[in-house]
Amino acid sequence: MGDWICVISLLIVILRFFKAENDSTCEMYGSPEQTVILQFYFMSMNVKHSLSLSLSLSPPPPPAFFFRINLREFRFVQTMIFAIEEINNSSDLLPNVSVGYRIFDSCGSTLPSTRAVMGLMNGEENSWRKNCSSVHAIIGASESSSTIAMQQISGVFQTPMISHFATCACLSNRKEYPSFFRTIPSDYYQSRALAKLVKHFGWTWVGAVRSDNDYGNNGMATFIEAASQEGICVEYSESISRTGSRENVERVVRVIRRGTAGVLVAFLAQGEMDVLLEEVLTQNLTGLQWVGSESWITANYLAEKRYAGILTGSLGFAIRKAKIRGLREFLLKVNPSQEPQSDLLREFWETTFGCSFRSGTPGTKLCSGFERLQDADNAFTDVSELRISNNVYKAVYAVAHAFHGLLKCGPSGDSVSHSCILRDHSEHRQVAEQLQKVNFTLQSGERVHFDENGDPAATYELVNWQRNQAGDVVFTTVGKYDASQPNWNQFTMSNVKITWAAESWERPLSVCSENCLPGFRQAIIKGKPICCFSCVPCGGGEISNTNNSAGCSQCPSEYWSNVDHSKCVPKVIEFLSYGETMGALLTAFSLCGASLTLVVLCVFFRFRHTPLVKASNSELSFLLLFSLTLCFLCSLAFIGRPTEWSCMLRHTAFGVAFALCISCILAKTITVVMAFKAKRPANTFPQCSAPLQRTSVIGCTLIQVFICVVWLVFAPPFPHKNTVYASEKIILECFLGSPVAFWVVMAYIGFLALLCFILAFLGRKLPDNFNEAKFITFSMLIFSAVWLTFIPAYVSSPGKFTVAVEIFAILASSFGLLFCIFAPKFVRHLPQRYKAQPHREATFQ
Repeated sequence: MGDWICVISLLIVILRFFKAENDSTCEMYGSPEQTVILQFYFMSMNVKHSLSLSLSLSPPPPPAFFFRINLREFRFVQTMIFAIEEINNSSDLLPNVSVGYRIFDSCGSTLPSTRAVMGLMNGEENSWRKNCSSVHAIIGASESSSTIAMQQISGVFQTPMISHFATCACLSNRKEYPSFFRTIPSDYYQSRALAKLVKHFGWTWVGAVRSDNDYGNNGMATFIEAASQEGICVEYSESISRTGSRENVERVVRVIRRGTAGVLVAFLAQGEMDVLLEEVLTQNLTGLQWVGSESWITANYLAEKRYAGILTGSLGFAIRKAKIRGLREFLLKVNPSQEPQSDLLREFWETTFGCSFRSGTPGTKLCSGFERLQDADNAFTDVSELRISNNVYKAVYAVAHAFHGLLKCGPSGDSVSHSCILRDHSEHRQVAEQLQKVNFTLQSGERVHFDENGDPAATYELVNWQRNQAGDVVFTTVGKYDASQPNWNQFTMSNVKITWAAESWERPLSVCSENCLPGFRQAIIKGKPICCFSCVPCGGGEISNTNNSAGCSQCPSEYWSNVDHSKCVPKVIEFLSYGETMGALLTAFSLCGASLTLVVLCVFFRFRHTPLVKASNSELSFLLLFSLTLCFLCSLAFIGRPTEWSCMLRHTAFGVAFALCISCILAKTITVVMAFKAKRPANTFPQCSAPLQRTSVIGCTLIQVFICVVWLVFAPPFPHKNTVYASEKIILECFLGSPVAFWVVMAYIGFLALLCFILAFLGRKLPDNFNEAKFITFSMLIFSAVWLTFIPAYVSSPGKFTVAVEIFAILASSFGLLFCIFAPKFVRHLPQRYKAQPHREATFQ
């Protein structure tokens, strides 16, 4: 907790436990006889006030100057007294033992705190008679800096200290503060809860202001660390002090005004919050979404009308509120008549009712002392938000239970009987050990215990400043934080509607850069925080399906990003199908070629006895036409979805069909050349006979069949999903299995074509009437040109165009052979010319 700028702004409560032995009176030397001594050290307006049941006073500390009484802290004092009276009247807790106390005021400064605890450690308390047991424990203080200063002194003597409002995470260090306890959670948890709160509402760009003390500096450092882990950036982090210069506060408010963050995290004590709000009002700074720490988020006086317009809609974590039965009635009994000599009660009364006990005070009515606290509405009488007061209540009971553990009872062991006394020579260390072990339940049902660091269970309520029907600001619980839960379930929201800044129902935005929509990723802008970014579209095959995605995720290999790059969809599967235009055209050409070839075959068969057909070596012509039909039809195996059978069929059928075709042409070429180049009679040339022609055709074809069989046995072609060539689609293709085998098949066809071309070229000048050599030469030129062009086109064509190029080469070469070899026969159909040389007919047979 932070400092308080007003009177009773810090409580240092020293509890003494007294046991009167042998019915003798327990007293202090030189003092009137009393069993319990109550003494306040209270500084206000340069006057030291003292209230005591006995009038024995310790030497007063030097005077100090402060502003006004803090009614909230005065309620803490009365809550402590109420708890002590409950304990003293209890027969179950500390039977036959009385609780005494002294109260010191630090006025929000470490100097009075240090002076008080040093006086305590100086041994003043040793003046008690030896027949009285006196053990010390300190409750306090209300802010972290003073608590740290006190604990550094009292800790040397292992004096236990339990605070109700000091939240600095540094106090959880058991090595430095071995005897420190508290009933309020550490800022270690609150700072992380605030970071989760900011993250939950999507605020990634926030401003921060803190108290310039241990509370604010340590708490803000923890918040910034936790915020960075949540991806939150702090635009600015400024500090103020209530004792600092006004110029610094003005500068801080100007920084807030110039900032672009719409959310301000205020890790401030109430003293600094007062100072900041005054300057905010002066500069008319409005429209900010305030996120507050537990120090001020439930402070009723800040909800006054002058601040309501600024703070309505604020969010922040507060410790859980509770009800203390009988406390309100106890508070309403406070009256100056209880202690007429107490300037403290008189000042409290004057502040509450705006009157004065001094006559003649200009502009102020005279106090009668009979005013009713029931009619007052201030921080003292308001028990609707008992949060810190409940911590004071728990702290007193925790110390009482610790001392109860040091009781030494009679043989009966009945702690309720009057035979229980405090153990002799009880040491501070023993009290601290008992505090570590306490585990009890209050009347309200709340369980009190401490962890190994002396901290309670970290649970908070998320409160929102809303207006009720009467127009008053109320603290509405809209969520909770429980550090004992798993990380994913620590922060939960209720179904209560939240009021935002400027009393709006629409949640404000606070980001450095606009949200990146799905399909984009954040790109850091050089020289700026990570929360300031530009939105870059995801690349092909990458998606982001959330806002403000830090990166794009890659789709699986068979998926691709949609148009918006927001989700992965199955890739387009590409293959040359019969349904598309190109596939349909190639199919049509293939069928037309096969049909035309069959027509030629039928015509040749119909006129097989004519000189034209006989002169063309009818047997080889029929076989050639059959093989050309197979060449046209084998192109159909390349169209459609690749399967294992179609992949094996397409290349082997193509290779064998063309080998058969070129073998027939080669046989015809050899026959023509040998017939016209012969010097001897025809019967002396057995190589020109029909059996030899058949043998050569079959032999040449079987070589290709053998190559294909070896290919199919050892490395057959198979269907393959190609995702490398085109990343946005899947190309279904037939993987060759063995590229070497494929190129051997092609090379063999090329070898036959080259051999055929050479022989046909040699016979190109034979007599025209019976010479097919020139047409074969031309057909081989077209065939070679097509397949030589095919090689680079095949290698460089993408996707289904690879298959299309291969089909085109098959069809083009097949049509070339068909037209070059057989078309001239129909054009030059002159039967009488063939009848003139009947003696050559036998040669071709």
